[in-house]
Amino acid sequence: MSRAEETELDFSYAEEDRKSKKRSKKEKTKMNVFDFLEPIVAALLVITVLFTLFFRVVNVSGPSMMPTLNDGDKIIISATGYEPERGDIVVLSGAAGISETIVKRIVAVGGDKVDINFTTGIVTVNGVEEEYTDVLTVQQFDIAFPITVPEGTVFVLGDNREKSLDSRSTEIGCIDERYIVGKVVYRVFPLGEGKVE
Repeated sequence: MSRAEETELDFSYAEEDRKSKKRSKKEKTKMNVFDFLEPIVAALLVITVLFTLFFRVVNVSGPSMMPTLNDGDKIIISATGYEPERGDIVVLSGAAGISETIVKRIVAVGGDKVDINFTTGIVTVNGVEEEYTDVLTVQQFDIAFPITVPEGTVFVLGDNREKSLDSRSTEIGCIDERYIVGKVVYRVFPLGEGKVE
């Protein structure tokens, strides 16, 4: 092989080598972008599934749960496998007399005896004074107390007793457990407010 042929071959190999390095850089860049985007897409999919099947974000409307929850708060509710318990804050929807989604606190469950002394403002459940709010319950609607909560239903009150339409009224009454959308577990807005109790 002559020197001219060797030199020609050297240049062609060098050119191929340069093209190969360029392709390799482009492929690495593509792989880096994909490596970066892959966990983000996976996280978004997981969040979508969680918030579709297990959790929901709900907007609080009105003053009935103040000071615990305020008008405009955004809350997360747990939507599956929920068993009603006294003290839980829940979202209710679809019950008779409720045309919109509402947020209330469960004060009593099926079989509990609820009494409200509207003179002293004290609510008792099974003879024990409830302690979910410092606000006295003096506003009376059209239900006579004491009552026994029917099985499969819950007795709910707003924490702001003066501004809440709740189980004290026949318009709402005791709520069938089937109308509980879920339990409030966390406040996402305003930021930093966190867990709801």
